[in-house]
Amino acid sequence: MAPASQDGWISAFLDAQAAELGAANNTLLAYGRDLLDFSSFLVAGANSFAAAAQADIEDYLIRCEAEGLAKSTRARRLSAIRQIYRFAYEEGWRSDNPAIRIRGPGRDKKLPKTLEVIEVDRLLEAARRAGRTEADRLRNTCLMELLYATGMRVTELVSLPVSAARGDPRMLLITGKGGKERMVPLSPPARTALAVWLTERDAVQDQAAAKGKPESAFLFPSHGKSGHLTRHRFYLLIKELAADGGVDPSKVTPHTLRHAFATHLLANGADLRAIQTLLGHADIATTEIYTHVLDERLKELVLEHHPLARDAG
Repeated sequence: MAPASQDGWISAFLDAQAAELGAANNTLLAYGRDLLDFSSFLVAGANSFAAAAQADIEDYLIRCEAEGLAKSTRARRLSAIRQIYRFAYEEGWRSDNPAIRIRGPGRDKKLPKTLEVIEVDRLLEAARRAGRTEADRLRNTCLMELLYATGMRVTELVSLPVSAARGDPRMLLITGKGGKERMVPLSPPARTALAVWLTERDAVQDQAAAKGKPESAFLFPSHGKSGHLTRHRFYLLIKELAADGGVDPSKVTPHTLRHAFATHLLANGADLRAIQTLLGHADIATTEIYTHVLDERLKELVLEHHPLARDAG
């Protein structure tokens, strides 16, 4: 039987996404926000998930466009609506899926921003000297070396269990989206930074244990609710490192380092399938974007440096 309330529909859908598909917490939060907005729209028109028709969903998307929301945001909201109605159909809450025939707005195709090798070097050097204490500097160095060496997503990095780092590993086991596991190799600098940080981290944890505090299960512990360094704190940290290293902070995010990892590998002859595996992409079409990034960079180099491309003086 379908839930009686709008919130009940959303809660049941999110619970199923978490339990059956292993959806990440950030994905669930995004679904929840989008579906609450759609629910408010329906309720304002004396409507509901149970009674809404295709025309109601189309009206909602028109309102989103009138509000100036980006194509990517509107496409994401429609995706959430499609998902909840597919779930409702499978559960027998509705005999139809009113969203199934609606075409999305598409997405503006933008190439991901990346960094030059020298800019990455500056960030890594900044990490070695940035921090109030030696422990902070060792942690920051380890974070940046691991991120650039593996191309991990930021959530994968900050929530990495310490057990994955034991024994001077040459490979790290990473749990990615949907609980899928993959192995990524570590570069010598990353292995060194990891070993040094692990020694410092364990010493701090031993001191805490002597005071009766439980040991953290994470490589990058924190006193916060999550128990590990948060995505938000790391985002702020990487901006600080950019400013300290003389790199434009607007160009630098944790995801930019992931893009740099892939683009630099491709530029040095790595196989696209191998990069797909390292990044944890389900579809190689997602990985192929980096070939376009490389093509654009080569065009820029020609336009900047080839004598025939310069304006006649």
